[in-house]
Amino acid sequence: MQKQKGYLVLEDGFTLEGLHFGALTDSLGEIVFNTSMSGYQEVLTDPSYRGQIITMTYPMIGNYGVNDEDIESDRVQVAGFIVREYCNKYSNFRANRSLGQYLTDSGIPALEQIDTRKLTCHIRDKGALRGGIFLHKEGALDKVLAHPSMNGLDLATKVTTQAPYDFGSSASGKPLIAAIDFGIKTNILRLLVQMGFAVRVYPANTSFETMMKDNVKGFFLSNGPGDPEAVTVGIETTKKIIESGLPCFGICLGHQILALALGGKTYKLKFGHRGANQPVKNMDNGRVEITSQNHGFAVDLDSMKDITDVIVTHMNLNDNTAEGIRHKSKPLFSVQYHPEANPGPHDSQYLFEKFYDLVTKSCA
Repeated sequence: MQKQKGYLVLEDGFTLEGLHFGALTDSLGEIVFNTSMSGYQEVLTDPSYRGQIITMTYPMIGNYGVNDEDIESDRVQVAGFIVREYCNKYSNFRANRSLGQYLTDSGIPALEQIDTRKLTCHIRDKGALRGGIFLHKEGALDKVLAHPSMNGLDLATKVTTQAPYDFGSSASGKPLIAAIDFGIKTNILRLLVQMGFAVRVYPANTSFETMMKDNVKGFFLSNGPGDPEAVTVGIETTKKIIESGLPCFGICLGHQILALALGGKTYKLKFGHRGANQPVKNMDNGRVEITSQNHGFAVDLDSMKDITDVIVTHMNLNDNTAEGIRHKSKPLFSVQYHPEANPGPHDSQYLFEKFYDLVTKSCA
């Protein structure tokens, strides 16, 4: 069956023509790229990608189909999907449908036969831009220019849970932690449970006082989409967590929120870090970890220099941006990358063990 043409239009007028293999609809978002060779289903369902159209730099996508297990949330979160070559004939014993059918069922448009190398080079040169996938070119640029930029957007409230819930076993004897859902990934919750926690997930705007009524012993600040400075309620809640002296661990957006609550600043990266191959140096021991990342904002290193109680613990070896911080005297730490994603080796799971040790020590 002949596929319908589609168009990718960026805010600077840059336009590429491709073929639709997802839902036949228009969509708007921020155009970004991901350098992972696999894991497209996890990418599609990661709430941190809300409002973004993802370009995969690996040339062939879809060869192992999709299944009902490798998901990071209850839905496809991306605004659109761009690939060079879509493989409709999938082969994997766990797969139950094709990637194209999965996107169609979810109402998400996707384009193939796009020159993703040219597009990625354009994004690296110009930075992440607003854009859209369209069935027709007429009027497309005007729609893109009317779409809001990522700066100033609080998207965490768009993806968070609407009510608290317990994840996994709530057996007695396990320390109860509050996982604040700014767009949390399911695998993070799995690892917290495997580590020995009882986990209660709270909406992003839950007050510190409400969580303390449940007698929680520690706090986890999750990943999520959008501009961290716009998550004002989360920042104010985190300030109270800091004052309480209880253990706190942040990942990705949670890392940025912790830095803001400590008095730091954040800024938007030119084209962000998205992929499963980002080298990060642990400044405490000199080891290099290969990490999975997905973020468009970063903690401003200069803003952290005047905060005498905070140490930068991890650095990105590609561009020397901040990848982790910890407090000198309080049980607070965070990382920019995703230690639960395991891009090959389990380089970074020690962070969950560190959090567990801090919580159990606090409970003693």
